[in-house]
Amino acid sequence: MSEKLKIIALGGLNEVGKNLTVYEYGADILIVDCGLGFPDDDMYGVDIVIPDITYLVKNKNRIRGIVLTHGHEDHIGALPYVISELSAPVYATPLTAGLTQLKLAEHGLLETTEIKIKKPGDTIKLGCFKVEFIHVNHSIPDTVALAIKTPVGMIVHTGDFKIDTTPVSGGMIDLARLGELGNRGVLALFSDSTNVERQGYSASESKVGERLDKLFRGCDQRILVTTFASNVHRVQQVLDCAEKYGRRVAVTGRSMENALRVSSELGCITIPDGILMELSQIKNLPQDRVVIITTGSQGEPLSALYRMAFSGHRQIEIMAGDKVIISSSAVPGNERMVSRVIDELFRRGAEVIYDKISDLHVSGHAYQEELKMVMALTKPKFFVPIHGEHRHLCTHARIAAQMGVNPNNIVISDIGQIIELTSKSICKGGTAPSGKVLVDGTGVGDVGAVVLRDRKHLAKDGMIVVIVNLSSEDGSLVTGPDILTRGFIYVKESEELMRELKDVALNTIEQCIYEKATDWTSLKSSIKADLSAHLYKKTKRNPMILPVITEI
Repeated sequence: MSEKLKIIALGGLNEVGKNLTVYEYGADILIVDCGLGFPDDDMYGVDIVIPDITYLVKNKNRIRGIVLTHGHEDHIGALPYVISELSAPVYATPLTAGLTQLKLAEHGLLETTEIKIKKPGDTIKLGCFKVEFIHVNHSIPDTVALAIKTPVGMIVHTGDFKIDTTPVSGGMIDLARLGELGNRGVLALFSDSTNVERQGYSASESKVGERLDKLFRGCDQRILVTTFASNVHRVQQVLDCAEKYGRRVAVTGRSMENALRVSSELGCITIPDGILMELSQIKNLPQDRVVIITTGSQGEPLSALYRMAFSGHRQIEIMAGDKVIISSSAVPGNERMVSRVIDELFRRGAEVIYDKISDLHVSGHAYQEELKMVMALTKPKFFVPIHGEHRHLCTHARIAAQMGVNPNNIVISDIGQIIELTSKSICKGGTAPSGKVLVDGTGVGDVGAVVLRDRKHLAKDGMIVVIVNLSSEDGSLVTGPDILTRGFIYVKESEELMRELKDVALNTIEQCIYEKATDWTSLKSSIKADLSAHLYKKTKRNPMILPVITEI
């Protein structure tokens, strides 16, 4: 029986972000992208979410390489955590490689990681796989789709893409090459589904430049612009507008500064001579000669714009009359943080231009007609929608069927699901270990379901600590019980309830001593049960109760 190609998504299905796809044939494994995700609202204290790579660690000797489609966090953000567990070369286009190097350097992994730079049109051989880089449009330069030649046939993996006929730089997506592949025969298409719900065509990035020009024209205010640090095209258009209207530009925010430096060194962005200045020089120029490009488009509490708005920035503070241009849309889950920053900017008297009132952002993901065009060009026998929530995948599958793909040849997969592909068939096989690994500070994976449950409990109802000292000789009560609370009530305003809690705990302890049930487990359980029952009766609340028993 001939070998089957196995495709396993360890992220990026039934979610937006955390993209990581595994292609496996025989003794060879190819990894496409290593992205992170952002924590849900109920993941208290969690910084980022990365894919579970247990399957890859188990098979690390078979990994031939990691190929990155572009430099966004949801495609490269988990690489330091993955590469620390695996030893494999990384292949990427110049800007993606530059951003990846910055990320690896932060984790002390740059010197031990082999990064090989490739350009659109290049082909690499990784075991039995031949991977061709194909230029596509997206909201960051140097984005590519992949044509993966496998022993069972040609696979086209689009990554994130759109069709932009008037891009700011880099040229239009290479539709001709996709058409050539389609004419030669594409076995399966794995296509981005993020914007499948939107009909028509996505707007060109150059449209934002036209809107920015109108906002700069005739403006006598200080202008602050925030966007994604990786949106190099948007930053280029801000620089062009600043030069056109005689303004100097200062940049603040570490990620923005790094992205600007790397993209400039690689020629992905052109900085007009003499236009950049240090933040400290701003006070020497009139307001109508200044532009500040800053991080903070998602309302992040540590970002430069947030600190400016809430008077936490060392050099810049938002003033009445400032024009603040938020040239991005809120990532799902970040709406509340973005709204909070916008409200504070208004309170300070700034004029705020944001996506709800102005066309200052265009998506980097294809709309329905663009998705149809790529499908029509590649003419795949089999189709698997990727990169989206479940409704996106289902909608994309329905469109594929309308485009003529046999419904039996369409697979809607899930994280960890193994897809088995031959030249004649596609089906779901078994599953691989998968899921979410939570990163909290320097801890990777040490915050699990139990810890999250406790954090939710603490956030919702607070905590009560009962401190008891028992005699080591006869188990009698020496001191206590003392009651401490955190996040439950303000003790001075609830002295009567605190006295009741102390009396309940004391009665429970004395009863246990009388019944000689003073082993710590039994005693703690009794204290928790009796206090919990009393508290719920009195307050209808269930704080976490932690008995602390010591012998003296």
